[in-house]
Amino acid sequence: MFNFRSKHSALAGTLILGLSIVGCAIGESAVTIPAPTVGAARAKGTMQTAVLAGGCFWGVEAVFEHVRGVHSVVSGYAGGEKSTAQYETVRTGRTGHAESVQITFDPQQISYGEILRIYFSVALDPTQLNRQGPDTGTQYRSEIFYSNDAQKQIATDYIAQLNASHLFSQPIVTKVDPLKGFYPAEDYHQDFIARNPNYPYVVFNDLPKIRNLKQLYPDFYRDWPEIKGASLR
Repeated sequence: MFNFRSKHSALAGTLILGLSIVGCAIGESAVTIPAPTVGAARAKGTMQTAVLAGGCFWGVEAVFEHVRGVHSVVSGYAGGEKSTAQYETVRTGRTGHAESVQITFDPQQISYGEILRIYFSVALDPTQLNRQGPDTGTQYRSEIFYSNDAQKQIATDYIAQLNASHLFSQPIVTKVDPLKGFYPAEDYHQDFIARNPNYPYVVFNDLPKIRNLKQLYPDFYRDWPEIKGASLR
């Protein structure tokens, strides 16, 4: 049984009553952005990983589970210590952790730069500081955790490119920091949207992201989510 003692419980109850209290997060349109000038090219090689934070990990996980070339997505915590990587502790906002996802992808099918393009345009609003939609606190910040110098360069160059384009109404506040550790979240958080598509928080805040993915990136979109090495067809 899923543990719904979370930040979403009270909000979900309110949404059931039909009150629009989550502002622009409900059905928010994605931003069309150009491909990165650095890091967009695909290359031969073994599987790679990207660790990204962008608000509640349910939605970010679900977006990338629908992306072709992605082989698995794991919800978890990054930015803090292993000893504090539990949901009830992270939700206090005092651990240094951000709710994050670890994306394993085939660089021959999708590049790291293309992963970031989807991240910035569909998965989150990168101009929101320490929040996404209805969720507030440092644990909901947007942050790219790079695992090597190439990822760092691609991320920082892309942010500079997007800021220079002025496609967003405000500057991007997404942080770029080295990955010191990624810790998978509790089982009940994994593949949450694939298994709970009618959960009210999901319906209002996350399903629009998947629809935006399909609209903006039809070549990358797949109808079935890839969940922990399997697929829901």
